[in-house]
Amino acid sequence: MPTLVQLFIVYYGLPQIFPALRGIPAMLAALVGLGFKESSYLAEIFRAAIGSVDEGQIEAGKSLNIKSSKLFFHVLLPQATVNALPATGNTFVSLIKETSLAFALGITELFAEGRMLAGDSFRYFETYVAIGLLYWAVIIIYSWLQGILEKALQKPYRRIAYVTNQSSEPIRENRSEANLETN
Repeated sequence: MPTLVQLFIVYYGLPQIFPALRGIPAMLAALVGLGFKESSYLAEIFRAAIGSVDEGQIEAGKSLNIKSSKLFFHVLLPQATVNALPATGNTFVSLIKETSLAFALGITELFAEGRMLAGDSFRYFETYVAIGLLYWAVIIIYSWLQGILEKALQKPYRRIAYVTNQSSEPIRENRSEANLETN
């Protein structure tokens, strides 16, 4: 279902079904509508990330008599978090872009400010290009920060292999590949 339709259902439709929701602030409706949409994506991302952890990790923990809760929080969850981070970042980037739809509910955000500015100055092209560049800058900064976080979280899972060069001297290399020939 399109995001705009979801926002309209939350803001205009739910108060008709549930009279107690009449007068709901537009900001709250936008938060609920966008939150429901993104939470459905995030639930699937986290389900897949937990399923991506090797079953042998869980079996090894059970064979060592580690409690299920401790196994989940100390073995399964850290690995699943590393696996889920890229897709979670993509979902967050999508959410940043979709916030411009909140304008349809009367919320004044970046796009709404730009539209009002363009209406006053009749400089639509320049205004919308500037808004696009601002969204782009926010997403670039977020993606850069996410990359730093991904590298930091992957540090414990990096494999270090010693590879020999032609002179038979060992060279230490950081590699993330699973199957390296080691000497």
